[in-house]
Amino acid sequence: CVGCREMKTKKEMIRVIKTPENEVVLDAKGKQNGRGAYLCFSAECLQKARRSKGLERSLKISIPDEIYDRLEEELKDLTQNSKVLSMLGLAAKAGKVASGEFSTEKEVKSGNACLVIVAEDASDNTKKLFRNMCKYYEVPMEIFATKEELGHWIGKAYRASICILDEGFAKSIVKKISLNMEG
Repeated sequence: CVGCREMKTKKEMIRVIKTPENEVVLDAKGKQNGRGAYLCFSAECLQKARRSKGLERSLKISIPDEIYDRLEEELKDLTQNSKVLSMLGLAAKAGKVASGEFSTEKEVKSGNACLVIVAEDASDNTKKLFRNMCKYYEVPMEIFATKEELGHWIGKAYRASICILDEGFAKSIVKKISLNMEG
């Protein structure tokens, strides 16, 4: 981390890049082209990097205050999302997640589903299918994250829909999503 200077895994940090067009942006997926530097998922580390000019040295570019302010806002949003997504990962490790449209539908109809999450980038037909099904079977439904993010955090490929099979995980995830929407 260019802020606190600690060594951590890539999953515990966020990549900041200087694009070929000399823009400084957060690279949430870690796949964009450009010169990169890593920060912890905390505003404190961004502030430390700002004061020490560690980010500027790593990216070999001068960074204006408005860019730092924008990075801070983006980091705040990402941190909120990652709390929800890491909770999904815990639920998956505990074996309390069914994923994919067929499995999700099966669990909802059998009465095992406590929460259905549909990806933001799922098709309108998929969203409508689960919205109607969840309404009929009285299962809460949230639209959250992308297919790639949902799949990544539960250790699978792209997933348009997942369902949580545990009431405790479901309540915690709904609470974190609600906080995410408010903040």
